[in-house]
Amino acid sequence: MEISRPAWAPVSVIAAAVAAAHLVLAAVPRRWFDEDLMLTIGRHHLDWGAVDQPPLTPLLARVADAVAPGNQVVLAFPAVLATAAAIVLVALMARELGGDRRAQVLAASGQATCVAAAQFGHWLTPYTLEPALWAGLFWLLLRWIRLRDDRLLVVFGALAGITAQTRFQVLALGIVLLAAVGLAGPRELLRRPLLWAGVVLALLIAAPTLGWQAVHGWPQADMAQVVAGENELIYGGRLLVVLHGVAVTGPLTLGLAVCGLVALCREERWREHRFLAVVFVLLVAAVVLGSGRHYYLIPLWSPYVAIGAVALQHRREAGARRRAWPVVALSAVLAAGALAFTSVMASPRFADELVTATARAYADIPAEQRARTALVATPYVHATYLDAVPPELGLPPAASTNRAYGWFPPPPEHQDRMLFVGDPARLRPWFTEARPVAVVDAPTPLGTYGGLVPERTTIWQLTGRTAPWPALWQDLRDLPLTPH
Repeated sequence: MEISRPAWAPVSVIAAAVAAAHLVLAAVPRRWFDEDLMLTIGRHHLDWGAVDQPPLTPLLARVADAVAPGNQVVLAFPAVLATAAAIVLVALMARELGGDRRAQVLAASGQATCVAAAQFGHWLTPYTLEPALWAGLFWLLLRWIRLRDDRLLVVFGALAGITAQTRFQVLALGIVLLAAVGLAGPRELLRRPLLWAGVVLALLIAAPTLGWQAVHGWPQADMAQVVAGENELIYGGRLLVVLHGVAVTGPLTLGLAVCGLVALCREERWREHRFLAVVFVLLVAAVVLGSGRHYYLIPLWSPYVAIGAVALQHRREAGARRRAWPVVALSAVLAAGALAFTSVMASPRFADELVTATARAYADIPAEQRARTALVATPYVHATYLDAVPPELGLPPAASTNRAYGWFPPPPEHQDRMLFVGDPARLRPWFTEARPVAVVDAPTPLGTYGGLVPERTTIWQLTGRTAPWPALWQDLRDLPLTPH
């Protein structure tokens, strides 16, 4: 296969333009609870794992917070870098497949105009980093198919281990890849000793966070059930989750991916890459059956976008010309719209009002009682908003019994009072008095996120704690769903 030179100049322009747009948006005031959770874990609870988060993204958040506390642009920088890197890697995948300069630019444009990537590209979350990491894995795999250089398999294993420290979904990718290669080839890959050395290396790198899960009874499994339940509330069915995931790809991304999948199944020249079609079917089935989020599909599209761009090149070389610019233009417009909409999604109004009201209520507590007062919030979204505020606001770290927060340490025993943000119904048996002190009525721009965030929030003072914190926490935290 003849390989063209990398189209560095145009691809770099595309990646730089996307990065610049996200850096501008990163400077706009925003609050997104997934990003705030990363910052919270990084600031207060960094460990080898959490209920639903491996440690890499919280570690990046902690470093950013240490370098420039409260600076949104610095916090967003790893996410923006990953978003731009994914664009370059998709172009390099097209090159590995024999794509010329035009095909590489088209593939880069497909990744750049992905609607979901435009929404998430400046939020420091695991699902923002994941597309670049998966694209790196697919690029290494495609490069091995072309070169048969087994050293790439060791690098693949190292990157897979790092990716597992970001999100556990890569473990499913690894299993599916091995199964797909066994079914469709190239089976020669399975006979390479360095492949299995790479597998061992990946497991060694992932071992600390997998060990954390094992020691704590695999709470990630319970978290998966929680996600499935929330999906039923938000979407009403598993199929709608997948349809949402398809809808947020964008027309160019989706069109190229469909072209790639059709080429894999129909054209003999793609025989060695046909296992990727099996990978797609198996992973989509896993998302459907596992009731995953719609964005679980986002990192999967990159190799099919690259294959689609090269398949269109083959049609062009055979004389079947199509004008791609209308689809490119439409995709760019939709991606720009997604960039604008993300400012609405991450509007800070509700979080700012919640934080302001809580800080005022905390400051109103007499000084001699303040040291004895724990700050607790439910749902965990409220706790993340409170935990992610600048230290100069004077709020102590927040606690919660909801989701991952329930596995963080409870308040210290000397705190026998509570300033509680949320519905105190489950807490009342553990305290002799509950008194409302403030009400925050500022709905989020997208409503209640399927019931995850209440429309109105009350702040309470609870006094007269009747049992030790560990006993209260053990009874009230909502994960695990059943005792292990």
